[in-house]
Amino acid sequence: MRVGIGYDIHRLEEGRGLILGGVRIPFQLGLAGHSDADVLIHSICDALLGALALGDIGGHFPNSDMQYRGISSLILLDKVKSLVQSRGFVVNNVDAVIIAQEPKLAPFISSMRDNIARILEIAVERVSIKATTAERLGSIGQGKGIAAEAIVSVRPATQDSRRKTQDS
Repeated sequence: MRVGIGYDIHRLEEGRGLILGGVRIPFQLGLAGHSDADVLIHSICDALLGALALGDIGGHFPNSDMQYRGISSLILLDKVKSLVQSRGFVVNNVDAVIIAQEPKLAPFISSMRDNIARILEIAVERVSIKATTAERLGSIGQGKGIAAEAIVSVRPATQDSRRKTQDS
């Protein structure tokens, strides 16, 4: 088994939609970025890449490449999952936390978990997402940005483990 961690942060700005875990969140601000700026998915991608020492999301999907402009981060997650699988591994589990002063994210967590589990081809029970505030401290606490951290584990793929992952 291998483990990786990931972190991402983006600033909030007007004129963009807020997307976290592939879910559009009703809010007056959105995250600035080249893609859809989904910090949750980006942190999971970095954790998966890190687990296999494959670099980071910026190396695989650079913001200088126009094919990724505005792209759904769920597509990037699917590409990262394919990299993981091409190295002979499957995702075992994901544990992530979103740090945002606002908006309240609890109503959207279930849909985020569903999206991530579907893309990673694992049971939703293997995806944990939590949300917390920054207690009004720092730029996140002042409502200037949103961050996310993730830890993942991957394990070697076998015919039996692939079947169990899809069944559990």
